[in-house]
Amino acid sequence: MSFSMSWSVVRPATRRIVIGGAITATALGTLLPTATAATPAAPATPSGLHRTTPSTQQRACILDGFAIDHLPGGIGTPSDFEYEWEDVVFHSRVWETGPDPEGATKVDLTVKTIRGEKVIDLEALRTFLTEYHEQDPATWELTAVDVAGYGGYRADDQVFFFISPGIAAEVSIDRTRFTEDDLLTTAMGFHPEDTA
Repeated sequence: MSFSMSWSVVRPATRRIVIGGAITATALGTLLPTATAATPAAPATPSGLHRTTPSTQQRACILDGFAIDHLPGGIGTPSDFEYEWEDVVFHSRVWETGPDPEGATKVDLTVKTIRGEKVIDLEALRTFLTEYHEQDPATWELTAVDVAGYGGYRADDQVFFFISPGIAAEVSIDRTRFTEDDLLTTAMGFHPEDTA
């Protein structure tokens, strides 16, 4: 009997990402593996498992109907994920550098689409993401921003913005290696494909 792994997101505080067969903790939900029986002829495709796109040209293109027009230099290898939390669906592309000599990887950049009925306006998005990111609404320092005509908020290492009822986007970056300008320029270039 053979076994395959299926994945499910169980909470937003810590996420695990599969990289080259190893599971790595990141600051993103938790993906937990569950062993299930499978036949050799029909292997399961794990939900949330990444698909690596190797070429530079493929790095900046489309994610879930959104164009990715700008990426900062020096980012690593991209991987795509799809997951759900509180009836809201996320599609994300994560660029990681590594592994370093100790085997660790670093998340350089993440872009994600956010789709769900709870995302009715910018303030509903802010409330939802405050809970998702486990932030204290009284202390989470957010600055209102305009992202290519879309209303949004910026924190030190992330920008999120409302597109239309049911659709929003978020960009986060490693601010120890990249600038605020890298964050904002990447966010400005992440938009619905039909507005390109």
